[in-house]
Amino acid sequence: MNIFPPADLIALGLFVFAWGGYALALEWNERGKDSLNARMHRFREVWMQRALERDVRIIDTQIMGSLQNGTAFFASTTLLAIGGVLSLLRSSSETLAMVADLPFAIATTRTQWEVKVVGLVIIFVYAFFKFAWSYRLFNYAAILLGAMPPREAFGTPEGDSHVRKVTGMIESAGRHFNRGQRAFFFALGYLGWFAGPYALMVATVATVAVMWRRQFISQSRRALDETEPS
Repeated sequence: MNIFPPADLIALGLFVFAWGGYALALEWNERGKDSLNARMHRFREVWMQRALERDVRIIDTQIMGSLQNGTAFFASTTLLAIGGVLSLLRSSSETLAMVADLPFAIATTRTQWEVKVVGLVIIFVYAFFKFAWSYRLFNYAAILLGAMPPREAFGTPEGDSHVRKVTGMIESAGRHFNRGQRAFFFALGYLGWFAGPYALMVATVATVAVMWRRQFISQSRRALDETEPS
């Protein structure tokens, strides 16, 4: 016996396909190399090259600290979100009664409601793991930054090798952070399912459209056209 009617399954399938397809297009497709994320990665390498040229790297450690703090903030926020969503499972009856009184409320069984809530928990758990791992990778990058050779190593094989190591570590940390933030955005789209399958479809398309615009045709993306790293 199916828990959900066909419309809900189609909407959920569209949601999963949109999330996976967007991630593949952004990270593995040739078009993704022109995204805002990909262009910012090239500036990470320039940053490390400039850091190697400097005798005093206080500004670099401050930037690294701000990246770590931002990631830690999202990780802790995700834990709060998980706790909030889990509280919905403890009060399913009260929540369903409240939702039933809302205008244009969609008839939902207790089982359907709990499955939807569990799905939201899974999304936030995934986001937490991504943010937590990103935070750890930024810690590793900070250690590599502290182990950077002196200025005299600039242009040498040792210096170039270390720049690639730090850049690669920061890129990996940024990639996992982006995936965690992407989960946050899709979690907002997933909320549409609580209003019905068609609301989920609309919210999914809207989420992808907003993120795609920011990556490829936003003002921040266009600003990098005139500031390509050399």
